This record gives sequence, C-alpha cells and structure tokens, in this order.
Amino acid sequence: MRTQPVLIYDGDCAFCTSSVIFAERHVRPSCEVTPWQFAEMESLGFAQERAEYELLWITPQGKIYGGVQAVAKMLLNAGGGWAVLGAMLTLPPLRWIAHGVYRLVANNRERMPGGTPACALPADRRPRNGTSTSDSLG
Repeated sequence: MRTQPVLIYDGDCAFCTSSVIFAERHVRPSCEVTPWQFAEMESLGFAQERAEYELLWITPQGKIYGGVQAVAKMLLNAGGGWAVLGAMLTLPPLRWIAHGVYRLVANNRERMPGGTPACALPADRRPRNGTSTSDSLG
C-alpha cells in the first residue's frame, strides 16, 4: 500500500510541467510527482483520458481527485498558508469559480506562458523528442 499521495500531470505539456516544477519548488507538497506517461495507470486506478484532461491527486487509499480539487488537495497537503488556500478551494462558491478558471486555463494551456502548440494536441498526436520530462523535475 502506498504511504504518500501521487500527483499525476501531463508530462508532454510544457505549461503543465512548468506548473508542477513551480509547485515542487514553492508549495512543496509531500507526495510523489509523476507524469501520466510514466505512471503505473493500472495500479493507480486512473485512465489516460482523464489524465490528459486534468491534473490528478491520488490518495494512498486510491481515491482520485481531479482538476481544481487535485490542486486543493495538493495545497492542503503542503500545510501552512497553502493549506488555507487549499481549504478555500473546496468551499462553494469559490470552488465553482476555481473550477471554471481551471477549465479555462486547461483548455487553453497551449496559449499560457510556457505552453507550446503540442499542449493542444491529443496525446497520440504530440511530437516526441525522445527526452524524459521527469528528468527536469529532479
């Protein structure tokens, strides 16, 4: 059984990768961080289609949170002032507003700072450069 939560993101998306690197450096959640492309999808219990659509937070017990709720769980996990922000993201109406903002950003991630045109493509149509995104996370 896992002892830490797992944060799953799209490692082919430059904006997503930049966001996760920011979170690792500044938010410092206590979790395993991995791109879905290198994750054990079957053992973690998530589908590729969902991971392409949104950030995932998977608890050690296997409960999966997606999108802004994954962000909220990550912030709660980090503690301190981040936990206050995470708690706020779980409460209506802020939760609803945050969900709308998350979807707007996620649906336009190729236009965001650090994003590339490849971010807008389905995973099976993205160019591969032969490098591992996880190398840049260490």
